[in-house]
This record gives sequence, C-alpha cells and structure tokens, in this order.
Amino acid sequence: MASQELLKAFYARAALAEERLSRLEAVSVGNKDAGNQELRNVISELQAKLEDANAETLSEREKVKKLAVENEKLKYRIAHLVQAVKEADQKLESIRGHVSESTAETSSKLEKMRL
Repeated sequence: MASQELLKAFYARAALAEERLSRLEAVSVGNKDAGNQELRNVISELQAKLEDANAETLSEREKVKKLAVENEKLKYRIAHLVQAVKEADQKLESIRGHVSESTAETSSKLEKMRL
C-alpha cells in the first residue's frame, strides 16, 4: 500500500506536469500561428511586388524590342538619305563644272569677239 501511495503522488505530479506541458504547447502553437500568419502576410506582399516587377519588366522588354525595330528602320532611312545627299552633291558639282566650263567658253568667245 505504501507503494501505491507513493505512486499516487508520482501520478499526480505527472498529471500536473502533462497539464502544464499541454498549456505551454497551446501557447507555443498560438504564438507560432501568429508568427506564421505574419510571415504569410510578408510573403504574400513580396510575391505581389515580385509579380508587379515581373509585369513591368515584360512591359519594358516589349518597349525595348519596339524601339530596337524602329531604330533599325531609322538607320536604314538615314543610310539612304546620306547616299541621296552624296549623289545630289556629285550632280551639283558636275553641274557647276559644266557651268564653269560653259562660262569659260563664253568668256573666251567674248574675248575673241572683242579682238
């Protein structure tokens, strides 16, 4: 019987310890849930920001592609305009050369006529 009395005291202390342990676990789980909820909120905010950044990046890439295409078209046009200006300058020089020759011929003819 003495052993049962001793065991009752141990069982009572064990029950009390289990009860305290279960309360501590409940508090711990509650704190974890609150902490987890905060982490979930932070993660969802970061994911939303990441999605916005990705969408903006895609938009900017599309703009870059369009600008690159437009740039190539403008380079093509500039090359042709430069070529046209060079040809026009050559024609002008050619015309000036002919005018100079014609002027020289006319002057020489006039000089001959004066003589």
